[in-house]
Amino acid sequence: MEMVPFPLIPKPVEVNYRACTIPYRFPSDNPKIPTPTEISWINVFANSIPSFKKRAESDSTVPDAPARAQKFAERYGGILEDWKKDPESHGGPPDGVSLGRAREHLLRELGFMDIFKKVKDEENAKAISLFPEVVSLSDAIEDEGERLQNLVRGMFAGNIFDLGSAQLAEVFSRDGGISFLATSQNLVPRPWVIDDLDSFQANWFKNRWKKAVIFVDNSGADIILGILPFAREMLRRGMQVVLAANDLPAINDVTYTELTEILSQLKDEDGQLIGVDTSKLVIANSGNDLAVIDLSRVSQELADLSADADLVIIEGMGRGIETNLYAQFKCDSLKIGMVKHIEVAEFLGGMLYDCVFKYNEVQS
Repeated sequence: MEMVPFPLIPKPVEVNYRACTIPYRFPSDNPKIPTPTEISWINVFANSIPSFKKRAESDSTVPDAPARAQKFAERYGGILEDWKKDPESHGGPPDGVSLGRAREHLLRELGFMDIFKKVKDEENAKAISLFPEVVSLSDAIEDEGERLQNLVRGMFAGNIFDLGSAQLAEVFSRDGGISFLATSQNLVPRPWVIDDLDSFQANWFKNRWKKAVIFVDNSGADIILGILPFAREMLRRGMQVVLAANDLPAINDVTYTELTEILSQLKDEDGQLIGVDTSKLVIANSGNDLAVIDLSRVSQELADLSADADLVIIEGMGRGIETNLYAQFKCDSLKIGMVKHIEVAEFLGGMLYDCVFKYNEVQS
């Protein structure tokens, strides 16, 4: 797949764009000694090993899965320990992209292509059955501002379904899922740790945008009950919408293939999404294979579809907060996600499960 820089990043890309939000080190730090931030993030990834190992062990598509899962745990644990001893091992100091890349690539090398497949399928089926109810609740709200706020709360509520977070993976296996409607009513109160909803809403009322590109995140409630009702509302307002999803699986993120399948199940025989025409909706393969995204490398297909967009939305903690929170584009942008790692909460000066709604308006 041919990879190119995302066309809405101002050129030169290497000067104007850095994927990672949280600097793990500064130029003045000793290259041979890991920084406290590097160590705390290496530990975040180390803490995820048991839940990944458990998923891998039960992957029925892989012969001798338990032995390979053990090998994954040992080898990934070893890579993390190496980074703690010498930040320059494994191709340079670790950051928010390389820590996840090492994990995903190792899983694939050991034959684990999609260890979260079973749980993704289950969650998608549950969310598909709830979709009509979530949409009709939204449609019943007559006040435009209230409806928008309800859809935004739905995106935060959906974004909780994240098995990359050790705490949430535990809650999930304990409670057999998280109630979407209850969660959307129980979010932390506004103002959130970053809260630009009022200025976004003002421009929403003005119909400021014609075409949005949305980088989506998790399967299940996140994409189906959070993003799709919001995208449907944009279509209803006459906008074009491009949904950009991963090429390959990473954690429980939805892939391009899965999203295509989900939409074909949600549309009726006339190709409508509960009464809304979908001719202006396109699903694009972003070319990405991680739970974060480095926009200096996206698929040519996505680049072509995005060139004339006037709103970029990046959803989820991995893509929109841990990477790209401060990314500037040639057009308006929105980064939206829930804070699910205490390290991210501390960096932002907020609390765990706080919400980020960062809207950047570009003067045309």
